[in-house]
Amino acid sequence: MRLLIINQFYPPDLAPTGHMAASVARHRAALGDQVTVLTGRGGYVPESPTSSSPSPESVQVLRLWTPGLGKSSALRRLADYAAFCLQALLYAISLPAQDVVLSLTTPPFVAWVGQVHRWLHPGTRLVIWMMDCYPETLERSGTLAEHGLVARFLRWTNNKLYRRASNLVCLDQAMRDLIMGRYSALQQTSIAVIPNWEETSLYEAWQEQPAWERWDQLGLNGRFVVLYLGNAGHGHQFDSVLEAVADPQLQAVSWLFIGGGAAWTNLEAAQRQQELDTLTLHRYVPEDAKLAVLAAADCGLITMHDHFAGVISPSKLHAYLGMGLPIVYLGPANTNVDEAIQRFGCGISLRHSQLLQLHAFIERLRTEPSYAADLSQRARHAFEAAYNERVNLPKFDRVLDASGDRVD
Repeated sequence: MRLLIINQFYPPDLAPTGHMAASVARHRAALGDQVTVLTGRGGYVPESPTSSSPSPESVQVLRLWTPGLGKSSALRRLADYAAFCLQALLYAISLPAQDVVLSLTTPPFVAWVGQVHRWLHPGTRLVIWMMDCYPETLERSGTLAEHGLVARFLRWTNNKLYRRASNLVCLDQAMRDLIMGRYSALQQTSIAVIPNWEETSLYEAWQEQPAWERWDQLGLNGRFVVLYLGNAGHGHQFDSVLEAVADPQLQAVSWLFIGGGAAWTNLEAAQRQQELDTLTLHRYVPEDAKLAVLAAADCGLITMHDHFAGVISPSKLHAYLGMGLPIVYLGPANTNVDEAIQRFGCGISLRHSQLLQLHAFIERLRTEPSYAADLSQRARHAFEAAYNERVNLPKFDRVLDASGDRVD
């Protein structure tokens, strides 16, 4: 099979979508596919490595130039998106016929590049891997009016695109329900639900992983640490978390945020204005330091705005589970995180108003080692049962190898 994968980010970049794309690329190349990846050179965040890491010889990675203007404004982001999409389109036109084009959703609507290739080569199948939903993300963040002209045009565009896709892959049932309810064209499109994952090999020595060397420098030795690792964007809500950080009864707890994103400046302002001594903010760390950070934490924190269910699917969940971290989730029900907690009993799923329950859960984790150990084992079991490549790549194989049959 000739397989073309399109995504703006790819390792060594820190973007989770890039690592998902690379996992599929390596796997399909090992099965004998001729895999080509169209990706950019710019970084997901300023901390992302800029040099190209060697790719397996069986995977051809074409890195396209982008201005690298960053995410400080919508205009800068759109300029990067446009530069990538234009070059990806030119490459897609010049490439020989592909059997399958697998397009992720970074940047939004880049799957139209795959559709253009399909117009030129009608035998090609287009698979869209929904890492997030647009324009819904823009609507929920307040950037676009839900019933405005631009939002309605973008939804019309999606309807046209989805009707032409062979398959869609959603990250959780909430995402599937959202787009099924919004797009009539999807009644005729095969939709699979496949959660993101982490590579098993990275977490084989999860219990022996040494702690991060900066732990002592940050004053965290001997502290009970709640870790938030990754993007703090428009879809994540922190008001209730900041209330918990300021709670005098939780002063024995340290809150470590490592990452960046649209909400980061608000976190910095709250830390400074409220003098939150137990809150530590640290920018993104290199990928090879991630496991050491996870190994030193006591539980993993995930938040989501109530109205972002189905629009995003936090991928930090899978790294937490791989390292056996109990999950503290504040957000709406029926999301991928809520589903994992309910299914495996690996943490607590709370709504943003349930601060008393949050306090009680963290205190129990901190003061009852046997309870913490039980949840840690449950978290690891969840990873092994549902959130690694050995479980989910075969599901992807069924999508990619399908000949138009429904696989949902």
